Amino acid sequence: MAILRTEIARLAPGDRLPSSRDLITRHGVGPVTVSRAIALLAAEGAVVTRPGSGTYVATRRPQAAGEPDTSWQAVALAGRHVPPERPDDQSATVPAGAIALSGGYLHESLQPTRLLGGALARAARRPDAWHRAPAAGLSTLRSVFARQAGGDVDPEDVLVTGGGQGALSMLFRAITSPGNPVLVESPTYPGALAAARSAGLQPVPVPMDEHGLRPDLLADAFAMTGARVLYCQPTFHNPTGTVLSPERRRQVVEVARAAGAFLIEDDFARHLGHGRPVPRPLVADDRDGTVIHLTSLTKPASPSLRIGAVVARGPVMRRLLGMRRVDDFFIARPLQEAAVELLSTPAWERHLRALAGALQHRCAVLAGALARELPDWALLHVPEGGLHLWLRLPPGLTEAAVAEASPAHRITVNLGYHHFPAEPPAAHLRLGFAAAAEPADLAEAAARLAAATRGLPPDGQLTSRPRWRPTG
Repeated sequence: MAILRTEIARLAPGDRLPSSRDLITRHGVGPVTVSRAIALLAAEGAVVTRPGSGTYVATRRPQAAGEPDTSWQAVALAGRHVPPERPDDQSATVPAGAIALSGGYLHESLQPTRLLGGALARAARRPDAWHRAPAAGLSTLRSVFARQAGGDVDPEDVLVTGGGQGALSMLFRAITSPGNPVLVESPTYPGALAAARSAGLQPVPVPMDEHGLRPDLLADAFAMTGARVLYCQPTFHNPTGTVLSPERRRQVVEVARAAGAFLIEDDFARHLGHGRPVPRPLVADDRDGTVIHLTSLTKPASPSLRIGAVVARGPVMRRLLGMRRVDDFFIARPLQEAAVELLSTPAWERHLRALAGALQHRCAVLAGALARELPDWALLHVPEGGLHLWLRLPPGLTEAAVAEASPAHRITVNLGYHHFPAEPPAAHLRLGFAAAAEPADLAEAAARLAAATRGLPPDGQLTSRPRWRPTG
């Protein structure tokens, strides 16, 4: 390679390199070596090969001053819709000294760091730790997820995934086609909306009330749209924290079954209860494959424990396995082995009990502080599980104004409109109580939030960028 680079440097663009036979004779190397070197140089753009003619020095592009010009990509990417980034969403980074009321993960003080470290160390010592894993996942891990799902779910019904978000994206691509509608609760998880839109689907809102998704409006939505997929979070719904009532749990499944549709049950918060019994998953009472169950270990453990599971029956599981073999072959075995180690130790259950108490306390602290500091804000529901509170802002105050004023008071928040698939009925914020370092920080954050909004203009409007106004 070095010899050929020197040769190229002496030539002008368009000049022909010596033939392969000449290079072999001149430098005493084999034909395979010359062939590989020319192929690498062609891949780098240094030379151009013309079959039957020879190899030529490529035209050297002039080094442009200043920023590189990537405007050509606008044409190359035309027609491919990708959900936009959300620069006004403050969950990605938390500035030094700020208190996080944004985000959807546990603070490191709530994570089972020592348990995770020990589980990973034990997994790494297994003689087969670095062997290839089965496409569906380790049988031991699939058995654990099957037991958690309950009912007559079998390990063969389980596909181990790389967390919940990737599994959700795979599901949307697997069970419906671009351009089709997908029914979602309104409000809902923004990551589900992003995954659906990235798959080319059209999210259609179905309203909720204090008991969860409304089955009557769900039936209407299926009839009007012809949708064949419903995405919902029956337990500790994100962002409201609502638990679908027992009667509605049965009705929602029956409505989906009557429509010939799949029901994706996102059970991300099963291990995030605040101490009270958690309803059994919908999939535990489903025998004909209507419900596709999605769960993950990321929320109750660590953002980097990217291990989850999909429970599905029938042809859809075969389709998912086929996609797995195309997308990524299998989930990294060491991480699966670490998950088995973590879930099989009694310390995991102790962690979940301690986490339940901590989340319950934090929820109460933040709810109480908001009632004192911001009594005109409507806390719609005090959840019995999950990581968030869902608040409706008073009339005249916009989410965008709160988000813009918050950084100066060293707090971060999540804007409510990201959770709606269509026009929001009112202005909301989602405030998390799990990402702050200490419970006392939550009371301080509520005081800072009150200070941040106290000085806003009467209509809540700031002028740095366009705003939408709440409708109610």
